[in-house]
Amino acid sequence: MTVRVLITDDHKVVRRGLRGFLELDPELEVVGEAENGKEAVAMAHRLDPDVVLMDLLMPVMDGIEATRIIRSESPEVEVVALTSVLEDASVTGAVRAGSIGYLLKNTDADELLEAIRAAAAGQVRLAPEAAARLMREVRAPATSPEALSEPLTERETEVLKLIARGKANKQIARELFVAISTVKTHVNNLYRKLDVSSRTQAALYAAHIGLVSTGEISEESR
Repeated sequence: MTVRVLITDDHKVVRRGLRGFLELDPELEVVGEAENGKEAVAMAHRLDPDVVLMDLLMPVMDGIEATRIIRSESPEVEVVALTSVLEDASVTGAVRAGSIGYLLKNTDADELLEAIRAAAAGQVRLAPEAAARLMREVRAPATSPEALSEPLTERETEVLKLIARGKANKQIARELFVAISTVKTHVNNLYRKLDVSSRTQAALYAAHIGLVSTGEISEESR
């Protein structure tokens, strides 16, 4: 399956460089380029990409606000932050807005390709530096599973652990020998009980409570 990608960056040379590189991969199709967040929102609505590569610091509308709108209007579109910024506010803002991945612009080329394919499959990808900051900054909904007003079931805990390890719904279904629809139900229940809105936030919660290590979030999915 070809993954449709929308590139968003306010620097033309960066957009063209990314396009030229991504188009070398037969599994990826660059469907457009946006130079700011406002353009990205409009183009995501019009072009229906699978993944948006999103710079964060841009004029007109920044990448965090654009991510929030895209995820709200088109939840089937995944957003991967691709930025040179590693400030706490940017990292946490992108994740809270709905980014499934956070990569730095010095990311290895092969890792970027893998992150795009992973995002299209619903898998979390975080640069190790971003994962470390998120562990400090993103609020865990509770300090322990027992503190939740509605505890997770044993199966929901299994699903949470697999999400944190970068598994997509199809992979979780195969591993647990259940239907994808069943996995989706478990994921939705997890979001509600943990009061989170993305797989990335759920993965971070799993690390907060010791279900997985921080390293597993940034490494298991590679």
